[in-house]
Amino acid sequence: MNIENAYDLILDKLTLWTKQFIKILPNIALAAVILVVGFYLAKHLRNFLKRLLKRFILNEALDNLFSSIIYIFLLGIVIFVALSVLQLDKAVTSILAGAGIIGLALAFAFQDIASNFMSGIFLSVRKPLYVGDIVKIKDYMGKVEEINLRDTVIKTYQGQMVIIPNKDVFQNPIENYTLLGKRRLDLKVGISYGEDLEKVKTLTIDAVKDIEGLVEAEEITMFYTEFGDSSINYVIRLWINIHENVNILEVQSECIIKIKKAYDANNIMIPFPIRTLDFGIKGGVSLKEMRKDPQAG
Repeated sequence: MNIENAYDLILDKLTLWTKQFIKILPNIALAAVILVVGFYLAKHLRNFLKRLLKRFILNEALDNLFSSIIYIFLLGIVIFVALSVLQLDKAVTSILAGAGIIGLALAFAFQDIASNFMSGIFLSVRKPLYVGDIVKIKDYMGKVEEINLRDTVIKTYQGQMVIIPNKDVFQNPIENYTLLGKRRLDLKVGISYGEDLEKVKTLTIDAVKDIEGLVEAEEITMFYTEFGDSSINYVIRLWINIHENVNILEVQSECIIKIKKAYDANNIMIPFPIRTLDFGIKGGVSLKEMRKDPQAG
């Protein structure tokens, strides 16, 4: 008797499920059509947006990222609509709520990575620097080798590869010497007090004006700045052409060599620091006088 009841119960359940399945067959067919059409449209829309983004963002990794995010978002909408047709939207809502909680926990756990990632996106959009630019970020100066979504790689003039997190790149001042195509070199020199200042100025400018790598359109300027302890100091300013990949240190070294040669040929002295020793308590007494004074001890 129990076996017959169990058999009848199973049969009733199967009959009920069959009727319900037949009843929702139209919904299943509609959901299948929505999935096929939605996936097709999402794929073509992703390709279209990818081509559109390439016109504004010159970063293939970022283009792929944005297009993939949009593609996944569209697929999510398609799946949600299909499940809603099957009257399973409540289950989807529960799944999305759980995914949101998990995503929030992961955001707190990987906030530094997320910060570098978002900074990389902003750098790719704003474009304050490009691969090949000569830049100075924090204490590092060199050539930009790579710009990734998480970090920026710089090759310094010492030959070191420095990997800087994009958060530090985005939040710190960037000195981009390639942006204008030129950079000014300020060279500070001192001459003795006995020299003719106008002659020195003319001689110094003539000595450095033919150095290779200077910007011809920019004037070489020289200004006397102060009366030093043992010299009159000046600064000479030259503009270097960055686009020609000129080594700044080589130009600076060439300037020093030419200025020294010009001064030697014209008997102009670059003085070294001079110190006067005073042995008197009140000042003005030399060592010889102190030795003659019997009260000096």
